[in-house]
Amino acid sequence: MTSRVLLVSPAMSASLRQARFDDGGSIDESGAARARSAAGALPSAARALTSPGARCRETAAALGLDAMPVAELAGLDVGRWRGRTLEEVGAAEPEAVGRWLTDPASAPHGGESVRDLCARVAGWLADAQKLEGRTVAVAEPEVVRAAVVDALGLPDAVFWRLDVPPLTVTALGGRAGRWNLRLGCPLAPPEAD
Repeated sequence: MTSRVLLVSPAMSASLRQARFDDGGSIDESGAARARSAAGALPSAARALTSPGARCRETAAALGLDAMPVAELAGLDVGRWRGRTLEEVGAAEPEAVGRWLTDPASAPHGGESVRDLCARVAGWLADAQKLEGRTVAVAEPEVVRAAVVDALGLPDAVFWRLDVPPLTVTALGGRAGRWNLRLGCPLAPPEAD
């Protein structure tokens, strides 16, 4: 049995534009318009899922997906840094930020470490591989990174070296415990007949 998982990154939001740790805010109007214009561009799926965060739920809705929120797809819990910009945190806690960006087991913000996120997403991906048919999931960029790390058996130290632009599709297809990867496909409006 071949499993297919399409991970769609959320549309643009004010937090993304400001390099702000996710604050639970909505996608912005330009992001929503881009997502609405791409509605229908995804292939049919046996199931549609979403990270529980607002920007993923709103992106899924704008894409026309009736997606179920899944806790395992939640974004990285950054604890007390939530809502602050990377610049603000870097100025206030430069050593903590340096540790966080270089040590996947570090969680100086009091939230979740990158290693813990990767383990959580790996568990979800293992379950998804057992499902028949295609899964479409709108997921935070860090969830997409963690899925790629797991699918390719990469060390979690490469996590921050993976870039996930808004409204792109990262496709995983595989069987027997092995994934193949197709990443960074832009989500484009469907072509007219």
